[in-house]
Amino acid sequence: MICGIVDLGSNTIRLSIYKYEDGVMKLLLSKKSVAGLLGYVDRGALSPKGIAKACSVLANFKDILSNFGIDNIHVFATASLRNISNTDEVLRAIRDASGFAVEILSGEEEATLDFYGAVHATDVTDGLLVDIGGGSTELVSFEHRVVSGAVSMPVGSLNLSLRHVTSIIPDEDAFKKIRQDVQDELKKLKSTLGSQKTICGVGGTVRAARKVYNDMYGKSGDNMEMETDKFVKILSAYKKDSRSVMQRVMQLAPDRIHTVITGMLVLATVAKEFKAEKIVVSTYGVREGYFYHKILGGETA
Repeated sequence: MICGIVDLGSNTIRLSIYKYEDGVMKLLLSKKSVAGLLGYVDRGALSPKGIAKACSVLANFKDILSNFGIDNIHVFATASLRNISNTDEVLRAIRDASGFAVEILSGEEEATLDFYGAVHATDVTDGLLVDIGGGSTELVSFEHRVVSGAVSMPVGSLNLSLRHVTSIIPDEDAFKKIRQDVQDELKKLKSTLGSQKTICGVGGTVRAARKVYNDMYGKSGDNMEMETDKFVKILSAYKKDSRSVMQRVMQLAPDRIHTVITGMLVLATVAKEFKAEKIVVSTYGVREGYFYHKILGGETA
């Protein structure tokens, strides 16, 4: 079986084409567009320019899928469309431009699918899954690889940056405000999730943070674990010498230069609140979880 999955996010829109054969899933093609749709939200609604941007990217993805002869296509949206006031208008425009019928995932559903994807790529049995998106952050506590709690916070790397960062990168004042916003959201949720020694991180923000961590500490490129204490020290180094840290970001994750520090601060704040000792990065996330759970119908590894 070959299928295409499109993930319409607040910051990036991604296309993944998978082949599933003999119980093994293989990624055949991955494309992304840093559309930054959240930046086109005006008074709660996605603006005409934002709608046109989304439609343009999705029409291009449809052409790619058509060229490959793939008609098994699944398209879903996360905070990008579930948190706006004109969702129905956007869905109609997308259908007209690309033929795609977009499924809107709830925050809890997105969090759960993150988990279903992550368990196929890590051997972590107990912990807290964290997915920092552009417009939301999903948290899933799990024990013995079974979900015990799943929640979504309406704060992400892009909307926090748009709210508090006045230049390209966060200054000391923005740091304080971003951290406070995350702490305020966690106070509403923490009692339902408990403390966790291990965080399983998924998504583009966490993968970019891993690249910075590995580079700063001389780790091999395939290292997937970060010690929380060392990770937090990167942010301390940033506050002392932002230029040096941002040079690394430019080299390692240039498409996330506006959001990666904010995302790392979100991750560090979550890790501190839950007293996590390490962060294990998974290469699988919501798209793989969607494939395993919604398309194949399997819930665990």
